[in-house]
Amino acid sequence: MRMWMVDPKEMCRKHLLGEHVECHMFVGTLLKNKKVDGYVKKGLLEIHNLSNRHNELMFEMKRRGYKHNSLLPKFKKSKVGKINIEENILELKKRCKDCFKY
Repeated sequence: MRMWMVDPKEMCRKHLLGEHVECHMFVGTLLKNKKVDGYVKKGLLEIHNLSNRHNELMFEMKRRGYKHNSLLPKFKKSKVGKINIEENILELKKRCKDCFKY
């Protein structure tokens, strides 16, 4: 699981929908009081940005005509985690030939 935090308009369908699902998975994990320390330490999660990121992804999904029926449950937000967006852009470009074509 990871938050890319890349501009959703630049993401292919697979990565856009994947990150959306992972936002829900992270919140589910937090609601079950499970630790996410490893994700935070590796720069894969910003807990304080989960809701905003979900909304960004949702708006892009709707813009593309995808259905969205999954609201993010309320959860305790804490100012935890820092993602390096520039590194993630490079990583995503390495992994996916379809991202950054939109």
